[in-house]
Amino acid sequence: MAIRSDQDQEPPATAAPDEIGGATSDALVPVEGAGDEDEHATQLGSQRYVHAAFFVAGILIAYLSSKVLGAAWSHLADWPPAVRAVPQLVSIPEDERDGFTLAAGAVIGVAAVVQVYRKEAIRHWADDVAGELAKVSWPNREMVVNGTLVVMLASAIATVYVAILDRFWSFLTTLVYGT
Repeated sequence: MAIRSDQDQEPPATAAPDEIGGATSDALVPVEGAGDEDEHATQLGSQRYVHAAFFVAGILIAYLSSKVLGAAWSHLADWPPAVRAVPQLVSIPEDERDGFTLAAGAVIGVAAVVQVYRKEAIRHWADDVAGELAKVSWPNREMVVNGTLVVMLASAIATVYVAILDRFWSFLTTLVYGT
C-alpha cells in the first residue's frame, strides 16, 4: 500500500468524524493500484515462511498419522482376539475407514502443530532461521545455468581424463605382466 507524499496529497473534501470522540482524523490516504500486493506480501516478512512451514508440517503429520491409524485399524480388524474384545472394529467397512482415520489424523496434526507452535523457544528458532534465510542472496537464473554448465563440463573433462589414465595404466600393466 503506497502512501501519497505531501506534494501529491489533495485536501480531503469532507473529513470523516472519529468514531470515538467525534473529532476528525487525518488518516493517510492510500494510492490505488500502487503495489497493494507487495505490501501484503512484505507485511509479514519472513514470518510468512514460518507459518507456511508449520502449515505444511501439520498437513504432513495429519497424512502420516491417518495412514498409521488406518494400518493399525486394518491390522487389529484382522486379529481375532482384538475383534472379540472390540467388535466395532469390523462394523465399519474397510473402504469407509479412510474417512475416519483422515479425520482423526487431521485432529492429531492440528494438535501437534498447535502444541509445537505454543513453545516460545521453537517459534523463536523458526523465526531466526527464516530471518537468516531472508538475508541470503540467492543466485538468479543465469548464474544457476552458468554454474551448472561449468560443473557438467568439468565432470566431462574429468571423466575423459580418468578414462585415458585407465587405458594408459591398463596398457602398461599388460606390457609389464604380459597377460
